Amino acid sequence: MANGQWFPPDWPDRIRGLADGTLTPVTPKRAATVMLLRDTGTGPAVHMLRRRASMAFAGGAYAYPGGGVDPRDDDHRVRWAGPSRAWWADRLGLDEKAAQAIVCAAVRETYEEAGVLLAGPGPDSVVGDTTGADWEADRAALVARELSFAEFLDRRGLVLRSDLLGAWTRWITPEFEPRRYDTWFFVAALPEGQRTRNASTEADRTVWIRPQDAAAAYDRGELLMMPPTIATLRQLVPYGSPAEALAAAPGRDLTPVLARARLVDGGVVLSWPGHEEFTKHVPAGGPATP
Repeated sequence: MANGQWFPPDWPDRIRGLADGTLTPVTPKRAATVMLLRDTGTGPAVHMLRRRASMAFAGGAYAYPGGGVDPRDDDHRVRWAGPSRAWWADRLGLDEKAAQAIVCAAVRETYEEAGVLLAGPGPDSVVGDTTGADWEADRAALVARELSFAEFLDRRGLVLRSDLLGAWTRWITPEFEPRRYDTWFFVAALPEGQRTRNASTEADRTVWIRPQDAAAAYDRGELLMMPPTIATLRQLVPYGSPAEALAAAPGRDLTPVLARARLVDGGVVLSWPGHEEFTKHVPAGGPATP
């Protein structure tokens, strides 16, 4: 491959099945992921994890902390600070209940996978170090779904700081994929006093890396990534600090990006609207080419 774009070998056959009606698209699950940023003195670095090679979906690919919505994330008991649920509903194009679930998933998954918690005792504060044994016990209970996020916040006397998040973009897994997600990408700055760690059972490595360095490694074929990951990395390059990226987030277009596939002369052309670099041409019986 010329770059690090993740391209499953079964995609062409699945695309043909979608075109001839033998493949029925599955409904995408709601999900959220967070591009966690910190200052380096020469621009922001982003926290990334590498998915274990054994993972069925995107094994070996670099991604951000994130995951699916827990049905309990819709719970209106969630302690909340920052823009209202109505504001987030308008920003995300959802109803208030669904908007809360997406924001909760973003905060909860960042804590579950990176040990970073965007919450505080009040609307103008944020917790410090979260690496103690008692914190780890609560984090493990969240991962096991033995504890809801609302219950976790109540137990700790904390409120979710929705103002520490900025909605950045939205991508939907292609219709021909067996595992589909409707994913909102957020940006956030690493809170002072907190530090990341690899708390995910799905990752074998984590790194802090400048977006331009990660993109260059992808271009050399050294880092494997899915289209949404490299696309968002390139979008972060112009910003000189996490604060600049967060300030830009409210103006970002959240129209969903969904891949399109069409059959041409027996082959497949796969494209992502607005992201021409990911276009793939798969000739009949042949490998994918840019």
